[in-house]
Amino acid sequence: SKVLSIGQEVEAVVLEVSAENQRISLGLKQLTSNPWQELASEYPVGAQIKGKVRSVTDFGIFVNVKEDIDGLVHVSDFSWTKKIKDPKEIKDIYKKGDEVDAVVLEIDPENERLSLGIKQLTPDIWESVPHRYPTGARVKGLITSITDFGIFMELEEGVEGLIHVSQLGLQRGDNLREKFRVGEEVEAEVINVDRTERRISLSMKQAKRRKEKEEYAQYLEDSGDAVTFGDLLQQQLNRSREEEQKE
Repeated sequence: SKVLSIGQEVEAVVLEVSAENQRISLGLKQLTSNPWQELASEYPVGAQIKGKVRSVTDFGIFVNVKEDIDGLVHVSDFSWTKKIKDPKEIKDIYKKGDEVDAVVLEIDPENERLSLGIKQLTPDIWESVPHRYPTGARVKGLITSITDFGIFMELEEGVEGLIHVSQLGLQRGDNLREKFRVGEEVEAEVINVDRTERRISLSMKQAKRRKEKEEYAQYLEDSGDAVTFGDLLQQQLNRSREEEQKE
């Protein structure tokens, strides 16, 4: 910004004339183009920018884009999968002076606001989750947390599924936290995927049943025993009763 001194000759633009108050309002910045208007033309929505972190706050980071123009990357636009649970984590990820790449999300020249996003640089992996984990697919993963209503299992980095307590196949009286531990590998079957809510429902009980059926079918094929449809039906009924008694 220019520093003015008394007696210095300057040019200005007349903004308002008030005969009643005998006052004339002048402006200096109006002699130059509005950098925010130029920014909208230079960096339209969707454009990629590179800048340095100007400051780190509890709700995001400000990135210097051009001269005195900073853009905000809100914490919700850091990553598609990683959630910031504690604002202090932001300072562990970004430091003042770090150079970052981002995507222009919104420009508001009138209010001089620029919204940026970092996660938009990469595709949202949840777009393909329903295709990679269809209903009925059998998956393996590590338990990441244990709650009163079930356990969370990691399918891949950033993608977790919930095995509800009713789908764990526990017997009556079993203690959830005594039966499972964080870091343990378990196998489950996908029963539902909600891409909008970013939720995957899993079942260990169904995975176990399907595996038993496959193993039994393989046993019959290998042994060559002749089994009637009635025999198979009766065996299935007996197995179902046993599982109901356990539950």
